[in-house]
Amino acid sequence: MSDTPIPAQPAAPVIILVEPQLGENIGMVARAMANFGLGELRLVNPRDGWPNEKARAAASNADHVIDGVVVFPDLASAVADLNFVFATTARQRDGFKRVAGPVEAGRTLRGHAASGLRTGILFGRERFGLYNEEVSLADEIVTFPVDPRFASLNIAQAVLLMSYEWMKSGLEDETQTNFSGPEMTPATKDQLHGLFNHLESALDTRGYFRPAAKKPKMVDNLRSVLTRPGFFAPELKVLRGVVASLDYFSPKEPRGAGYPDRKAKVDHAAHSGGADSDEDDTPPVGGRGLDND
Repeated sequence: MSDTPIPAQPAAPVIILVEPQLGENIGMVARAMANFGLGELRLVNPRDGWPNEKARAAASNADHVIDGVVVFPDLASAVADLNFVFATTARQRDGFKRVAGPVEAGRTLRGHAASGLRTGILFGRERFGLYNEEVSLADEIVTFPVDPRFASLNIAQAVLLMSYEWMKSGLEDETQTNFSGPEMTPATKDQLHGLFNHLESALDTRGYFRPAAKKPKMVDNLRSVLTRPGFFAPELKVLRGVVASLDYFSPKEPRGAGYPDRKAKVDHAAHSGGADSDEDDTPPVGGRGLDND
């Protein structure tokens, strides 16, 4: 086992709610914090007191945040041990404070935390936010680029936005996600040409290319459509299965009713090296064609 110490993670910002009114809002704030790795919640003079069972119920199992809540009688004491504080507001304030957007604020908080500073974010009352004298206790203002005709955010929404920016600022790549789609190999031209030949043969059998003189142009158009998406190999396999099912089975010869004669001929040609071979068709097993493979 390695004796190399694991580097300490920067201390996450403290979330401070000033005179929150509804326990449900406090609970939803706790849930938003937990979603993005924040755990320290402070309340300044909550209207309905503390603890609050409505807050716990609304926290949706973010109990570690609810259990760690500390209540303060005033804002000054709630920020006393912090080195840097943002105040959130939806409206312009008088004064000389620098104003940042949420992306910049998240990076600023991350930088201060990496330097060992304790940081916090202030959120005001549900009805009207923070008083000017409360904003004055903060170092900077953070505001959101909302529609000015409807600028008011629910307090939990505001906390969620800032918590997200904090989390994102710590990622190596800001577009990083917790999981991704499947890794697939782009189809080769040979595989794509196999789809062309398969589909054109099926359409020919069904009399699609009419009148015959227009067939070359119709084939060109069809290939142009199918080359545009940039298929992956597994996607072509799905399409080949669809074409095979439509081509070899019909209401008169439904799937499961036996092995269609035309399918048998194609398979025979494929495995005898005939000119009409269909490279993706699987030989019959138990009297049936596995055309979805």
